[in-house]
Amino acid sequence: MGIIRNILALILGLFIGSFINMTLINLGPTIIPTPEGFDLTTEEGLKNCMLLLKPENFIFPFLAHALGTLSGAFIAAMIAKTYRKTFALIIGGLFFAGGAYMVAILTAPLWFNILDLVVAYIPMAYLGYFLALKLRK
Repeated sequence: MGIIRNILALILGLFIGSFINMTLINLGPTIIPTPEGFDLTTEEGLKNCMLLLKPENFIFPFLAHALGTLSGAFIAAMIAKTYRKTFALIIGGLFFAGGAYMVAILTAPLWFNILDLVVAYIPMAYLGYFLALKLRK
């Protein structure tokens, strides 16, 4: 039963974290408009637009990465029967891998890449774990 619960924790953590990530990514341009005439729904359109974005356009991508990781790690740590920290950090590592891939394919400003990779993934996974630990007591 513990193994099934741990697998479920990982799957739900990934699903919920990804859902929150994508919701915020899609919500961002409706709140903070991007430059006119660019298609942000395709990789090519995003590549063409990246250097024209202002710092405020990076708020929602950062929040999406950080809150997606935080919520996914939190869910995994809440549900897991054992190895709660390990599962939270696996979620953080998987989201970090996705973030590193995006850094590799998109030309975002260096300050954003550093902030995103250093703050939005592993620290948020730890925070999700510690919040779950506190609530489980």
